[in-house]
Amino acid sequence: MNAADIFAPALRLLPAEAAHTLTIAGLKFGIGLPKIDASQWETATRLPKSGLVLPNAIGLAAGFDKNAEVCHAMSQFGFGFLECGTVTPCPQPGNAKPRLFRAKKQRAIINRLGFNNKGSEVALCNLARQKAELNCPVGINIGANKTSPDFISDYEHGLAAAAGLADYITINVSSPNTPGLRDLQYQGALTELLNRCETAWRKILSPPPVFLKLSPDLRQEDIDLLVNVLKTQGQWLCGLIVSNTSIARPDYLPAKLRAESGGLSGPPILASSTILLRTLRTALGEQFDLIGCGGVASGADAYAKIKAGAHAVQLYTALAYQGPGAIDAINRQLRDCLDADGYKTVSEAVAADI
Repeated sequence: MNAADIFAPALRLLPAEAAHTLTIAGLKFGIGLPKIDASQWETATRLPKSGLVLPNAIGLAAGFDKNAEVCHAMSQFGFGFLECGTVTPCPQPGNAKPRLFRAKKQRAIINRLGFNNKGSEVALCNLARQKAELNCPVGINIGANKTSPDFISDYEHGLAAAAGLADYITINVSSPNTPGLRDLQYQGALTELLNRCETAWRKILSPPPVFLKLSPDLRQEDIDLLVNVLKTQGQWLCGLIVSNTSIARPDYLPAKLRAESGGLSGPPILASSTILLRTLRTALGEQFDLIGCGGVASGADAYAKIKAGAHAVQLYTALAYQGPGAIDAINRQLRDCLDADGYKTVSEAVAADI
Protein backbone atom coordinates (compact mmCIF):
# COMPACT_ATOMS: atom_id res chain seq x y z
CA MET A 1 0.00 0.00 0.00
CA ASN A 2 1.40 3.42 -0.95
CA ALA A 3 1.00 6.68 0.94
CA ALA A 4 -1.87 7.85 -1.26
CA ASP A 5 -3.91 4.78 -0.27
CA ILE A 6 -3.17 5.44 3.40
CA PHE A 7 -4.44 9.02 3.13
CA ALA A 8 -7.58 8.04 1.20
CA PRO A 9 -9.79 7.10 4.23
CA ALA A 10 -8.95 10.38 5.95
CA LEU A 11 -9.90 12.35 2.85
CA ARG A 12 -13.33 10.72 2.87
CA LEU A 13 -13.98 12.39 6.23
CA LEU A 14 -13.86 15.79 4.51
CA PRO A 15 -16.61 17.33 2.38
CA ALA A 16 -16.35 15.84 -1.10
CA GLU A 17 -15.07 18.88 -2.99
CA ALA A 18 -12.62 19.81 -0.24
CA ALA A 19 -11.23 16.28 -0.35
CA HIS A 20 -10.76 16.51 -4.09
CA THR A 21 -9.04 19.90 -3.88
CA LEU A 22 -6.66 18.59 -1.21
CA THR A 23 -5.95 15.49 -3.28
CA ILE A 24 -4.95 17.57 -6.30
CA ALA A 25 -2.72 19.76 -4.11
CA GLY A 26 -1.00 16.71 -2.64
CA LEU A 27 -0.43 15.16 -6.04
CA LYS A 28 1.08 18.41 -7.35
CA PHE A 29 3.67 18.21 -4.59
CA GLY A 30 4.35 14.53 -5.29
CA ILE A 31 2.98 13.27 -1.99
CA GLY A 32 2.62 9.49 -1.89
CA LEU A 33 3.55 8.81 -5.50
CA PRO A 34 4.49 5.25 -6.42
CA LYS A 35 6.08 4.24 -9.72
CA ILE A 36 3.89 1.44 -11.02
CA ASP A 37 4.56 -0.36 -14.30
CA ALA A 38 1.31 0.09 -16.20
CA SER A 39 2.03 -2.98 -18.35
CA GLN A 40 2.62 -5.47 -15.52
CA TRP A 41 -0.89 -6.95 -15.57
CA GLU A 42 -0.72 -7.96 -19.25
CA THR A 43 -3.99 -6.18 -20.01
CA ALA A 44 -2.56 -4.04 -22.81
CA THR A 45 -4.87 -3.24 -25.66
CA ARG A 46 -5.04 -1.38 -28.95
CA LEU A 47 -7.98 0.67 -30.17
CA PRO A 48 -8.16 -0.28 -33.86
CA LYS A 49 -9.82 2.80 -35.39
CA SER A 50 -7.83 5.45 -33.50
CA GLY A 51 -4.62 3.45 -33.35
CA LEU A 52 -4.17 4.24 -29.66
CA VAL A 53 -1.94 1.68 -27.92
CA LEU A 54 -2.58 1.40 -24.18
CA PRO A 55 -0.30 -0.33 -21.65
CA ASN A 56 -3.47 -1.53 -19.93
CA ALA A 57 -7.19 -1.16 -20.51
CA ILE A 58 -8.03 0.88 -17.38
CA GLY A 59 -8.12 4.65 -17.83
CA LEU A 60 -8.87 7.70 -15.73
CA ALA A 61 -12.10 9.40 -16.77
CA ALA A 62 -12.43 13.14 -17.28
CA GLY A 63 -13.46 15.18 -14.25
CA PHE A 64 -10.65 14.30 -11.89
CA ASP A 65 -7.88 16.44 -13.39
CA LYS A 66 -9.86 19.27 -14.94
CA ASN A 67 -6.89 21.57 -15.53
CA ALA A 68 -4.29 18.93 -16.46
CA GLU A 69 -2.36 19.74 -13.28
CA VAL A 70 -1.43 16.22 -12.19
CA CYS A 71 -1.13 14.12 -15.35
CA HIS A 72 2.37 12.95 -14.50
CA ALA A 73 1.37 12.10 -10.94
CA MET A 74 -1.66 10.07 -12.02
CA SER A 75 0.35 8.22 -14.65
CA GLN A 76 2.53 6.87 -11.83
CA PHE A 77 -0.38 4.93 -10.33
CA GLY A 78 -0.57 2.52 -13.25
CA PHE A 79 -3.36 3.87 -15.45
CA GLY A 80 -3.29 2.74 -19.06
CA PHE A 81 -4.46 6.16 -20.23
CA LEU A 82 -5.67 9.46 -18.79
CA GLU A 83 -8.29 12.00 -19.80
CA CYS A 84 -8.02 15.61 -18.59
CA GLY A 85 -10.81 18.18 -18.45
CA THR A 86 -13.45 19.07 -19.17
CA VAL A 87 -11.78 22.28 -20.41
CA THR A 88 -13.64 25.21 -21.96
CA PRO A 89 -12.22 28.06 -24.07
CA CYS A 90 -12.59 30.58 -21.25
CA PRO A 91 -12.16 30.07 -17.50
CA GLN A 92 -15.36 29.65 -15.52
CA PRO A 93 -16.10 29.02 -11.83
CA GLY A 94 -18.85 26.45 -12.38
CA ASN A 95 -22.03 26.23 -10.39
CA ALA A 96 -22.63 27.44 -6.85
CA LYS A 97 -21.40 25.33 -3.94
CA PRO A 98 -22.19 22.84 -2.52
CA ARG A 99 -22.15 20.93 -5.79
CA LEU A 100 -20.57 17.55 -5.02
CA PHE A 101 -22.30 14.93 -2.87
CA ARG A 102 -21.45 11.40 -1.76
CA ALA A 103 -23.94 8.54 -1.56
CA LYS A 104 -21.65 6.53 0.69
CA LYS A 105 -23.69 3.36 1.05
CA GLN A 106 -24.03 3.07 -2.72
CA ARG A 107 -20.42 4.26 -3.31
CA ALA A 108 -21.84 6.80 -5.73
CA ILE A 109 -21.45 10.54 -6.29
CA ILE A 110 -23.76 13.29 -7.52
CA ASN A 111 -22.06 16.34 -9.01
CA ARG A 112 -23.27 19.56 -10.54
CA LEU A 113 -19.85 21.18 -10.86
CA GLY A 114 -20.66 22.81 -14.19
CA PHE A 115 -17.36 22.58 -16.08
CA ASN A 116 -15.43 24.53 -13.46
CA ASN A 117 -11.95 25.02 -14.93
CA LYS A 118 -9.23 27.58 -15.58
CA GLY A 119 -9.70 27.61 -19.35
CA SER A 120 -8.03 25.72 -22.16
CA GLU A 121 -4.93 27.90 -22.30
CA VAL A 122 -3.99 27.08 -18.70
CA ALA A 123 -4.78 23.38 -19.07
CA LEU A 124 -2.72 23.05 -22.24
CA CYS A 125 0.24 24.85 -20.69
CA ASN A 126 0.05 22.48 -17.72
CA LEU A 127 -0.02 19.45 -20.01
CA ALA A 128 2.85 20.75 -22.13
CA ARG A 129 5.09 20.94 -19.04
CA GLN A 130 4.43 17.28 -18.22
CA LYS A 131 4.04 15.68 -21.63
CA ALA A 132 7.60 14.37 -21.97
CA GLU A 133 7.38 12.56 -18.64
CA LEU A 134 4.14 10.69 -19.29
CA ASN A 135 4.16 6.93 -19.76
CA CYS A 136 0.67 6.55 -21.23
CA PRO A 137 -1.62 8.34 -23.71
CA VAL A 138 -3.44 11.45 -22.48
CA GLY A 139 -6.68 12.76 -23.91
CA ILE A 140 -8.30 16.16 -23.48
CA ASN A 141 -12.04 16.43 -22.90
CA ILE A 142 -13.46 19.64 -24.37
CA GLY A 143 -16.70 21.46 -23.55
CA ALA A 144 -18.54 24.72 -24.03
CA ASN A 145 -18.68 27.74 -21.75
CA LYS A 146 -22.04 28.14 -20.03
CA THR A 147 -22.55 31.68 -21.38
CA SER A 148 -21.25 31.02 -24.89
CA PRO A 149 -23.60 32.34 -27.62
CA ASP A 150 -22.54 29.43 -29.85
CA PHE A 151 -21.67 26.16 -28.12
CA ILE A 152 -20.41 24.59 -31.34
CA SER A 153 -17.83 27.34 -31.86
CA ASP A 154 -16.38 26.44 -28.46
CA TYR A 155 -15.86 22.86 -29.64
CA GLU A 156 -14.23 24.10 -32.84
CA HIS A 157 -11.90 26.19 -30.69
CA GLY A 158 -11.20 23.25 -28.38
CA LEU A 159 -10.25 20.94 -31.23
CA ALA A 160 -7.84 23.45 -32.73
CA ALA A 161 -6.27 24.36 -29.39
CA ALA A 162 -5.76 20.82 -28.07
CA ALA A 163 -4.65 19.17 -31.29
CA GLY A 164 -0.92 19.68 -30.85
CA LEU A 165 -0.74 18.06 -27.40
CA ALA A 166 -3.57 15.60 -26.97
CA ASP A 167 -3.18 11.94 -27.91
CA TYR A 168 -6.94 12.09 -28.44
CA ILE A 169 -9.74 14.62 -27.95
CA THR A 170 -13.18 13.97 -26.49
CA ILE A 171 -16.16 16.11 -27.46
CA ASN A 172 -18.30 16.25 -24.33
CA VAL A 173 -21.92 17.02 -25.19
CA SER A 174 -23.43 14.90 -22.41
CA SER A 175 -22.84 16.67 -19.12
CA PRO A 176 -26.17 17.42 -17.41
CA ASN A 177 -24.73 20.46 -15.63
CA THR A 178 -24.58 23.02 -18.45
CA PRO A 179 -28.11 24.04 -19.52
CA GLY A 180 -28.83 23.13 -23.12
CA LEU A 181 -25.59 21.20 -23.68
CA ARG A 182 -27.23 17.78 -23.93
CA ASP A 183 -29.44 19.05 -26.75
CA LEU A 184 -26.37 18.71 -28.98
CA GLN A 185 -26.79 14.91 -28.83
CA TYR A 186 -29.99 15.04 -30.87
CA GLN A 187 -30.22 14.62 -34.61
CA GLY A 188 -30.24 18.09 -36.15
CA ALA A 189 -27.94 19.71 -33.61
CA LEU A 190 -25.62 16.70 -33.57
CA THR A 191 -25.28 16.73 -37.34
CA GLU A 192 -24.33 20.42 -37.31
CA LEU A 193 -21.92 19.89 -34.40
CA LEU A 194 -20.12 16.99 -36.04
CA ASN A 195 -20.02 18.59 -39.49
CA ARG A 196 -18.52 21.81 -38.15
CA CYS A 197 -16.09 19.91 -35.92
CA GLU A 198 -15.01 17.78 -38.87
CA THR A 199 -14.26 20.93 -40.86
CA ALA A 200 -12.16 22.25 -37.96
CA TRP A 201 -10.43 18.88 -37.54
CA ARG A 202 -9.49 18.66 -41.21
CA LYS A 203 -7.69 22.00 -40.99
CA ILE A 204 -5.27 20.53 -38.42
CA LEU A 205 -1.95 19.40 -39.90
CA SER A 206 -1.74 16.16 -37.89
CA PRO A 207 -5.21 15.74 -36.38
CA PRO A 208 -5.55 13.49 -33.33
CA PRO A 209 -8.28 10.85 -32.90
CA VAL A 210 -11.61 12.30 -31.78
CA PHE A 211 -14.20 10.66 -29.51
CA LEU A 212 -17.76 11.70 -28.68
CA LYS A 213 -18.97 11.27 -25.07
CA LEU A 214 -22.62 10.34 -24.68
CA SER A 215 -25.28 10.34 -21.97
CA PRO A 216 -26.66 7.10 -20.48
CA ASP A 217 -30.12 8.70 -20.36
CA LEU A 218 -30.86 8.58 -24.09
CA ARG A 219 -34.26 7.11 -24.99
CA GLN A 220 -34.49 4.39 -27.62
CA GLU A 221 -35.89 6.76 -30.24
CA ASP A 222 -32.98 9.12 -29.57
CA ILE A 223 -30.51 6.26 -29.87
CA ASP A 224 -31.99 5.26 -33.23
CA LEU A 225 -31.56 8.81 -34.57
CA LEU A 226 -28.08 9.04 -33.02
CA VAL A 227 -27.01 5.86 -34.79
CA ASN A 228 -28.22 7.22 -38.13
CA VAL A 229 -26.09 10.34 -37.66
CA LEU A 230 -23.03 8.43 -36.46
CA LYS A 231 -23.07 6.11 -39.44
CA THR A 232 -22.27 9.13 -41.63
CA GLN A 233 -19.31 10.25 -39.49
CA GLY A 234 -16.95 7.29 -39.69
CA GLN A 235 -14.41 8.98 -41.95
CA TRP A 236 -13.13 11.24 -39.21
CA LEU A 237 -14.77 10.43 -35.84
CA CYS A 238 -12.84 7.56 -34.27
CA GLY A 239 -14.83 6.55 -31.22
CA LEU A 240 -17.46 6.93 -28.55
CA ILE A 241 -17.19 7.14 -24.77
CA VAL A 242 -20.21 5.48 -23.18
CA SER A 243 -21.13 7.09 -20.91
CA ASN A 244 -21.26 10.29 -18.90
CA THR A 245 -23.13 10.75 -15.60
CA SER A 246 -26.90 10.26 -15.32
CA ILE A 247 -29.86 12.32 -14.17
CA ALA A 248 -31.56 9.11 -13.01
CA ARG A 249 -32.33 8.83 -9.29
CA PRO A 250 -32.84 5.20 -8.21
CA ASP A 251 -35.25 4.73 -5.31
CA TYR A 252 -32.55 3.17 -3.14
CA LEU A 253 -30.60 6.43 -2.98
CA PRO A 254 -31.25 8.47 0.19
CA ALA A 255 -34.20 10.83 -0.29
CA LYS A 256 -32.07 13.89 0.42
CA LEU A 257 -29.66 12.96 -2.36
CA ARG A 258 -32.44 12.13 -4.80
CA ALA A 259 -33.51 15.76 -4.47
CA GLU A 260 -30.09 17.06 -5.53
CA SER A 261 -29.68 18.02 -9.18
CA GLY A 262 -26.64 16.96 -11.14
CA GLY A 263 -25.05 13.87 -12.61
CA LEU A 264 -25.03 10.54 -10.80
CA SER A 265 -21.91 8.37 -11.13
CA GLY A 266 -20.69 5.11 -9.67
CA PRO A 267 -22.27 1.63 -9.38
CA PRO A 268 -25.90 2.84 -9.76
CA ILE A 269 -25.23 3.65 -13.44
CA LEU A 270 -23.19 0.53 -14.28
CA ALA A 271 -26.14 -1.32 -15.81
CA SER A 272 -27.61 1.55 -17.85
CA SER A 273 -24.25 2.65 -19.27
CA THR A 274 -23.33 -0.93 -20.18
CA ILE A 275 -26.69 -1.53 -21.87
CA LEU A 276 -26.17 1.60 -23.99
CA LEU A 277 -22.65 0.45 -24.82
CA ARG A 278 -23.91 -2.94 -26.00
CA THR A 279 -26.73 -1.30 -27.98
CA LEU A 280 -24.33 0.99 -29.82
CA ARG A 281 -21.83 -1.79 -30.52
CA THR A 282 -24.62 -3.94 -31.93
CA ALA A 283 -25.96 -1.12 -34.10
CA LEU A 284 -22.62 0.26 -35.30
CA GLY A 285 -20.50 -2.87 -35.46
CA GLU A 286 -16.79 -2.14 -35.64
CA GLN A 287 -17.15 1.36 -37.11
CA PHE A 288 -15.96 3.06 -33.91
CA ASP A 289 -13.64 2.44 -31.00
CA LEU A 290 -15.73 2.25 -27.84
CA ILE A 291 -14.58 3.21 -24.35
CA GLY A 292 -16.82 2.00 -21.54
CA CYS A 293 -17.35 4.40 -18.65
CA GLY A 294 -19.86 4.45 -15.82
CA GLY A 295 -19.90 2.47 -12.60
CA VAL A 296 -16.65 0.55 -13.01
CA ALA A 297 -15.52 -0.48 -9.51
CA SER A 298 -14.06 -3.96 -10.09
CA GLY A 299 -12.38 -6.11 -12.68
CA ALA A 300 -15.68 -7.86 -13.26
CA ASP A 301 -17.33 -4.51 -14.06
CA ALA A 302 -14.56 -3.68 -16.53
CA TYR A 303 -14.81 -7.13 -18.09
CA ALA A 304 -18.58 -6.76 -18.51
CA LYS A 305 -18.04 -3.57 -20.49
CA ILE A 306 -15.33 -5.16 -22.62
CA LYS A 307 -17.58 -8.12 -23.45
CA ALA A 308 -20.35 -5.63 -24.28
CA GLY A 309 -18.12 -4.01 -26.89
CA ALA A 310 -15.63 -1.71 -25.13
CA HIS A 311 -12.01 -1.71 -26.25
CA ALA A 312 -11.00 -0.05 -22.96
CA VAL A 313 -12.72 1.37 -19.88
CA GLN A 314 -12.52 4.45 -17.67
CA LEU A 315 -13.24 5.08 -14.02
CA TYR A 316 -13.25 7.96 -11.55
CA THR A 317 -15.79 7.46 -8.75
CA ALA A 318 -14.12 4.19 -7.69
CA LEU A 319 -10.99 6.20 -6.84
CA ALA A 320 -12.95 8.33 -4.38
CA TYR A 321 -13.99 5.26 -2.40
CA GLN A 322 -11.17 2.77 -2.97
CA GLY A 323 -8.18 5.04 -3.38
CA PRO A 324 -5.55 4.64 -6.11
CA GLY A 325 -5.07 1.00 -5.12
CA ALA A 326 -8.21 0.39 -7.18
CA ILE A 327 -6.13 0.54 -10.35
CA ASP A 328 -4.00 -2.43 -9.33
CA ALA A 329 -6.98 -4.37 -7.97
CA ILE A 330 -9.13 -3.84 -11.07
CA ASN A 331 -6.34 -4.73 -13.47
CA ARG A 332 -5.55 -7.90 -11.51
CA GLN A 333 -9.21 -8.89 -11.40
CA LEU A 334 -9.59 -8.18 -15.10
CA ARG A 335 -6.59 -10.40 -15.84
CA ASP A 336 -8.21 -13.16 -13.79
CA CYS A 337 -11.47 -12.79 -15.73
CA LEU A 338 -9.64 -13.02 -19.05
CA ASP A 339 -7.69 -16.08 -17.91
CA ALA A 340 -10.83 -17.82 -16.67
CA ASP A 341 -12.39 -17.54 -20.12
CA GLY A 342 -9.21 -18.44 -21.98
CA TYR A 343 -8.44 -15.01 -23.45
CA LYS A 344 -4.81 -14.03 -23.78
CA THR A 345 -5.56 -10.40 -24.60
CA VAL A 346 -8.24 -7.81 -23.93
CA SER A 347 -8.84 -7.47 -27.66
CA GLU A 348 -9.91 -11.11 -27.90
CA ALA A 349 -12.72 -10.48 -25.38
CA VAL A 350 -14.13 -7.31 -26.98
CA ALA A 351 -17.83 -7.80 -27.81
CA ALA A 352 -17.71 -11.45 -26.71
CA ASP A 353 -21.27 -11.19 -25.39
CA ILE A 354 -22.71 -9.85 -28.66
